[in-house]
Amino acid sequence: MALEVMAKATAPIPLDIAFRVEPGELLALVGHSGSGKTTLLRTIAGLWTPARARVAVNGTPWLDTAARVNLPPHRRRVGLVFQNYALFPHMSAAQNVMAAMDRADPVEAARILDLVNLHGLGDRRPAQLSGGQQQRVAVARALARRPKALLLDEPFSAVDRATREKLYAEIIALRAHLKMPVILVTHDVNEAQLLADRMLVIEKGQVVREGTTAEVMGDPRALHAMGVRELAAMLPATVAEHLPDGLTRLDGPSGPLFLPTVEGAPGSRVRVRIMAHEVILSRARPEGLSAQNILAGRIAQIVPGQGPGVMVHVALGGHEIIARITRRAADQMALQPGDTVHAIVKSMSVARDHIARAPNGE
Repeated sequence: MALEVMAKATAPIPLDIAFRVEPGELLALVGHSGSGKTTLLRTIAGLWTPARARVAVNGTPWLDTAARVNLPPHRRRVGLVFQNYALFPHMSAAQNVMAAMDRADPVEAARILDLVNLHGLGDRRPAQLSGGQQQRVAVARALARRPKALLLDEPFSAVDRATREKLYAEIIALRAHLKMPVILVTHDVNEAQLLADRMLVIEKGQVVREGTTAEVMGDPRALHAMGVRELAAMLPATVAEHLPDGLTRLDGPSGPLFLPTVEGAPGSRVRVRIMAHEVILSRARPEGLSAQNILAGRIAQIVPGQGPGVMVHVALGGHEIIARITRRAADQMALQPGDTVHAIVKSMSVARDHIARAPNGE
């Protein structure tokens, strides 16, 4: 049940984009405001029609301007979660969910609400729910349509940081039950790296880069579109133990990582986002530092930036960490691919919302 999308237009914004999302895959559309992300979602949902476009699920077209096919929104099996959730204020949570069904089914509505961790809250109206709970109702309502594609339009932008962290974990857990293609529109690169299988970076209606998060984050063109300070690597790790001094020891691909308390029982698998500008490199293993994390690896590649910086990719047991350093520092250290280096990461430099539960099977 793959989703295929092609859209070309000159107004209201220039657009020339094509991509495909596989069943069960989450693709993040990343770009600045006005890049065309939401316009693409509107195209898929049937809320806007470009001059030339094709949208098909499992080979069946919902929109094909060349063949004059254009199904109205209610005939497209799309689940759409808006930025502001757009819940009916006079309806309960269960009624909001049933409003999306072909035939109202209280039992099925309760089951879907349970799936998004809203057990026992079906009778509450939106005003009686927190922002995070309203977001879950919006997701439940989208799932109630039995969608062939799920579209998430900046779904976490209206909640605070602490709530966002919890919702990331819930979306990751929910994905085990999602067999349809999922598209997440976001300007938050952290969000995209934590949640997505692949990223599509868009600038001025054009695809700058498409690929896995690791591939995208290693491309200077994509970083220019997203902002070079967003450069980061994702490292898998396992919660080893919670220490009495407030740190958690994680077992990573190149030794232990010590970070402020990470939620999860020992054995839990997580993903850690480490910002490239927070990584320091050393030829020899340093002594007498306050930094708790010193990871030994080999330089995989050195990618020049557009300014005075370079991106040094350091291989760590099948994964990579990235250090953004000056070209001068790289020259002074005579860094070359294949060299052994030590990546130094301060424990306090990893934000809590840069750590998330790993998807099932990772």
